[in-house]
Amino acid sequence: MILTYDGTYEGLLSAVFETYRLKIVPERIVPAADWQPTFFDQAVFVATRDDWAERVEQGIQKISGRKAVMLLRHCFLSERADVSMLTFRFIRQTISRASDISDNYANADVLRLHQLKKQIGREVHRMHAFVRFQRTRDNIYYAVIEPDFNVIPLIGAHFEDRYPAQDWLIYDVKRHYGIFYDQQKIDFVTFDNNNTLPLRQLQRDALDTTEPEYQQLWKTYFDNVNIPERRNLKLHHQHVPKRYWKYLSEKRAQF
Repeated sequence: MILTYDGTYEGLLSAVFETYRLKIVPERIVPAADWQPTFFDQAVFVATRDDWAERVEQGIQKISGRKAVMLLRHCFLSERADVSMLTFRFIRQTISRASDISDNYANADVLRLHQLKKQIGREVHRMHAFVRFQRTRDNIYYAVIEPDFNVIPLIGAHFEDRYPAQDWLIYDVKRHYGIFYDQQKIDFVTFDNNNTLPLRQLQRDALDTTEPEYQQLWKTYFDNVNIPERRNLKLHHQHVPKRYWKYLSEKRAQF
């Protein structure tokens, strides 16, 4: 049997709960949006139920503690094709053994989950370094990102601590949602029409009058600290991958 769900983490845990309720081992568990039906395969859609998802998560936490819960939550944000079945197999092994396997790197599924978590951690670190805000006329600091993984839920606390006295918005143009901070709390936001969203840089009339000067100052700083004789493009591309350049103020002139 193939199970599909709505693409949310709670939906995935609901699908896992359904496997226990029906006493089945599914061939696959996939987001409904990614499921491509064939003549021979049929899929059953599992509706999301928060109470089911909560019972599954509580079961994991009871056996393996909070670290296993966070491992699965972080890895789900990778959006990788195998993450649904990895999660299912991890939960199934944890419950069947009634023991914590989250640090058993000899287990192929556990190893893969930790590899995903490490990749996500690197992407979070890059977002901390590569987010570039533009100040608008409404005194909101606006930044666009397009990360490889869905890290928006993981970066808010960093920027709240770093910019507690500013209103700011960080928007993921690939996944069409973002986080907005109003100096009190962080909320998830989306735009009704993503086609009108400026992808790289706000129009000049939307910027604060001093913003172009600050951007030029920032670029001048980078130009002046650059030492041509010590330039190492291979190392530079390793630490600042080129796919991020279009959102960096100091690189924008190159696009």
